Amino acid sequence: MVKKLKLLIPIGLLLGGLTGAASAADRGFVVRLKGNANAGAVAARHGLTVTRSLSGSGAGVHVLSAPNGQDVWRVIQSLATDPAVQAAEADVPMLLPGMKAAAQVHPASATPPAFPINGTLTRYYTGWAAQGYINQPAVGIINLSDAHKVATGAGKVAVIDTGVDLFQPVLFGSVVPGWDFVNNVPGGQERADVNQETTPILDQETTPILDQETTPILDGGSAIILNQETTPILDQETTPILDSRRFPAYGHGTMVAGLIHLVAPNAKIMPVRTFGADGTATISQIVAAIYYAVDNGAKVINMSFSTKVPSDSLRGALDFASSRGVICVAAAGNDGQAEVVFPASYNSVIDVASTNNSEVRSLFSNYGSEITLAAPGEAVITTYPGLHYAEVWGTSFSTPLVAGAAALLVDVKGNVTPAEATDLLTQAAVKIGQELGAGELNLSQAVNNLSRRGSGN
Repeated sequence: MVKKLKLLIPIGLLLGGLTGAASAADRGFVVRLKGNANAGAVAARHGLTVTRSLSGSGAGVHVLSAPNGQDVWRVIQSLATDPAVQAAEADVPMLLPGMKAAAQVHPASATPPAFPINGTLTRYYTGWAAQGYINQPAVGIINLSDAHKVATGAGKVAVIDTGVDLFQPVLFGSVVPGWDFVNNVPGGQERADVNQETTPILDQETTPILDQETTPILDGGSAIILNQETTPILDQETTPILDSRRFPAYGHGTMVAGLIHLVAPNAKIMPVRTFGADGTATISQIVAAIYYAVDNGAKVINMSFSTKVPSDSLRGALDFASSRGVICVAAAGNDGQAEVVFPASYNSVIDVASTNNSEVRSLFSNYGSEITLAAPGEAVITTYPGLHYAEVWGTSFSTPLVAGAAALLVDVKGNVTPAEATDLLTQAAVKIGQELGAGELNLSQAVNNLSRRGSGN
């Protein structure tokens, strides 16, 4: 059966970093209480209000809010003197950076010579996928085909991100129920924010992203220039374009999930939505997402984001996840510097940098002593909401290749530990220097090394 793609979105430098800083406007606080201390009583003593209390493994962690005008640091100092408080910090706002994109839209019957990838659909484990996605250069670089002779992935991989399009055809058979911490509802559907809008209404067939400046959109050969002020219609089928000012992060989680699925097609993807389509989140949402992932059986956690602001509550949640046998993977960041970012630099996390298809460090990728290993992160083809694919750049997209690698190890040995997984991946990596840790991801060597040790349970 031969089918053709309708759309590929080349996305220039979708750099998966985060920025975050506390300011006088930040009125939320993440507080861990001792023993059975009452959150309401603690909040009352400091003129605060309880806005969220984590449950399950996160029990004891609460989010408190202060009235307008309160000085953040004075509140933290006050909380630190309370005998019932184990730790307190500002609930720092997080923001995924703006994304630039260019899109080419083709009629369903068109197969233009310049089409960027082979759009012929073939069977790929749980569904159908484009050959250009299945056979892209990154697949050969990380030795995926040989690895699949030994393992195809197992367990749940939690994707802490903007959600996942639950109906994306390539991913449909692999997604399991998750949670939306943005709206505090079950699911983790990436379309949650945009589906609430009356304008634009998303079209399942052709929905590209906008550039932050101007983006030429090609439709059957005619070009339309878009800007931030308008949302033009491309054709008579009322196919709108998302307004990049309102939805700059839309698609990020689905693109990350697509690369996990590429590497570990029989693993299950658990969307844990913490970032809205506008790219915003808070530390408390991410912390809650980590505990949720652990409590709901995740074996791997993918975090394609980074911040320069350390967080005790984030580190504590990740240490807990690691102690429960969950392999945590995060992006090294995209400042092109030897820089410490979080959560990637925490000891319980595999820190992933980016290379190009020649195994050379990407100019945008961070590097240095904190890096664990690297994986392809330039012009990588992945899934996008709807019936689409995207071409992406950034350590955001190197990271899920390593998260998928961890799921392959889980397939070989169900109780593989985080420390064991890190050792296997680093020992198997191809040494390439460039301050990229152990080197380039080598899936075949890693899974074969574990298989020769004996799988265990």
